Amino acid sequence: MSSSFRKILHFDLDAFFCAVEEQHNPALAGLAFAVGGRPEQRGVVASCSYPARMLGVHSAMPMSQALRLCPHLVIVDSRMGNYGQVSRQVMALLHDLTPLVEQLSIDEAFLDVSSRPQPAFSLAQGLQRRVQEELGLPSSLGVATNKLVAKIATDVGKAGVRSGSYPRSIQVVPPGEEAAFLAPLPVDALWGVGPKTAEKMTALGIHSIGDIARWPAADLARRFGKNGADLHRRAQGLDTREIVTEREAKSISQETTFVADVADGEKLRRIVSEQAAQVARRLRRNDLTARTVTLKLRWPDFTTLTRQTTAERPVVSGEEIASLALQLLADNRPPRQPVRLIGVGVSGLGPPVGQMSIWDIPTDPAEQAKADRLNDAVQALKRRFGADAVRRGSDIE
Repeated sequence: MSSSFRKILHFDLDAFFCAVEEQHNPALAGLAFAVGGRPEQRGVVASCSYPARMLGVHSAMPMSQALRLCPHLVIVDSRMGNYGQVSRQVMALLHDLTPLVEQLSIDEAFLDVSSRPQPAFSLAQGLQRRVQEELGLPSSLGVATNKLVAKIATDVGKAGVRSGSYPRSIQVVPPGEEAAFLAPLPVDALWGVGPKTAEKMTALGIHSIGDIARWPAADLARRFGKNGADLHRRAQGLDTREIVTEREAKSISQETTFVADVADGEKLRRIVSEQAAQVARRLRRNDLTARTVTLKLRWPDFTTLTRQTTAERPVVSGEEIASLALQLLADNRPPRQPVRLIGVGVSGLGPPVGQMSIWDIPTDPAEQAKADRLNDAVQALKRRFGADAVRRGSDIE
């Protein structure tokens, strides 16, 4: 690539969890297997081997459904701690190539290698080979002048390999050919086009990314708002986003998926309070507060509701978070409605503001531990004697 253009790599480990499990148990190589939870515990597929993918199994699929598609599917329990350790080794190799690494997930990252004199394709080959030789892990890469096109290039490269094994692809989009590369792809391959937007575009006769690029930008903006204008720009392969080397947490959440649906309102309220306490503990340990509390509910038919409320002032205690989450539960769950999954989260994170209360976490480690023990004791009392067993003195008339 010419030095006048950015050289962006999108790096993606191929079926990362499965590749790690094959290292642990070589007998899995070539088998249709899935990493994830057990079907009798409503487990889902976290990752699956390429032979399993050829039979229709995919990640996030209920494991019970995966077994119906592939009765001989081998189920492997996930070992997240091990995957995290291997991921850190991979990311260290990426940082050896360039300090401009933006990690997107445990197995995916962008790299800006513009400062390196070698062609971007050669750099991608070298990185892929080094990760394979030193860590034994297969990977695929997209090479382009920006993040948007590099990510799509990786997806296209992987999809083009139908061997039933790790794709180990490298897809290059030369400078100036971004729009031509994107043009024949379906609209939902473009970031920002979800199922509803794709459905609306199909009704308009827009079937490919090229159709989006050719459609009048003003009309897209009129029909889809700001997203319409953004989509028109992206469809032309334009993306000026820089590599973000550090990413702050935007939210903290805790979820529970039940083995059997729960319709007991008291049990659900108790679990929400416990989840709120766990979220609060993580807030305090990171010296953060939150402005928005979110409740997630999933019914037995997989219908999922996400509802949120914003507090008048930043919250940090489990008691405050639970109060808001329980109100959301009362407002959004019909009486006796069974629940498959429930979760509490917070967002709008920021530093502590103003004077701390006895429920806030001190900076001193000993005081922090004391505050955690206090919070645990409060939650234990509430579980045993009810949600109103412990209240602030200011709340008692």
